[in-house]
Amino acid sequence: MNIRERSEALEERILAPYAAKSRLARREQAMEEDDYRTKFQRDRDRILHAKCFRRLKHKTQVYITSGDHYRTRMTHSLEVAQISRTIARGLQLNEDLIEAIALGHDVGHTPFGHSGEKVVSDLIGHPFHHNEQSLRVVKYLERGGQGLNLTQETMDGIEHHSGPIPPKTLEGQIVHTADRIAYLSHDYDDSLRAGLLHDGDLPQRVYNVLGRTTSEMITTMVADMITASAEQPKIHQSPEVAEAMDMFRTFMFENIYQSDILAHERDQAVFVLKSLFQYFGDHFESLPEEFVAREERWSREQVLVDYIAGLTDSYALQLFEKIFLPPLWSLPKDPILRKSS
Repeated sequence: MNIRERSEALEERILAPYAAKSRLARREQAMEEDDYRTKFQRDRDRILHAKCFRRLKHKTQVYITSGDHYRTRMTHSLEVAQISRTIARGLQLNEDLIEAIALGHDVGHTPFGHSGEKVVSDLIGHPFHHNEQSLRVVKYLERGGQGLNLTQETMDGIEHHSGPIPPKTLEGQIVHTADRIAYLSHDYDDSLRAGLLHDGDLPQRVYNVLGRTTSEMITTMVADMITASAEQPKIHQSPEVAEAMDMFRTFMFENIYQSDILAHERDQAVFVLKSLFQYFGDHFESLPEEFVAREERWSREQVLVDYIAGLTDSYALQLFEKIFLPPLWSLPKDPILRKSS
């Protein structure tokens, strides 16, 4: 018995009956089994080492003009993984599958957060959903267009971590809710740090049910999911906590995500992405060669979407500057100008 087989046998002994078992997982393309890692562990490692995951460190969570201590898509994904694993351990579910889904769930996000998602939707004339793009990234775009060949369970969890269709596995259902736990709590924390919100701004009902601090809020929501979902074939929350979370989410959308406070940043992001999309639409051959080569397979518009969605915030700004802004000339050798500089 090798290490992988020992891990698979351990899953059968200690995981709940409703847990996903890595031994039963399937890929679209058959692969030789690894002697050391289960299928879900290999999924996690493939995502962790992929370019799409590394790019998340330079993609906005909420604040486009952010400092060192604000969340990015990468830190958000790591926080979702941690919260999800805590819930999975409490329910004796598969932590490896949980981690793979959580690390990969946002790899299809555009630069500049949901502002980028909206501008892509406007440009192509139909909704762009980051969860669908995340699936597309891991299934088709990574590894030079070959994809990561993940298990069906991991891809299902990534695709349905948001949207109306629930994931098929309990592990995927955990990530679906843990994603909301993470972004509500941590975006609230970032908003306090940015001075856009203050302690006491949330509806009193949210504080009464979930707690006052970010830590208290996360603990309450995590404990509630474990307690409500124990020994059941579906992930639940208590009605009281679910109601408070909905109230919390509504407040954050009205006062932060869609507020006038960040309107100027959103407008700037829209202008940059629209300009880049239109430029590369007119100068398609100036895209990287690997993208140009995909036109016949996927259409020009889809390739443009893949390229723009894959940009980091910082690289999108660099491209915009390179394409649309004139170079900065050296200052004239005027003693007054030299002194003022």
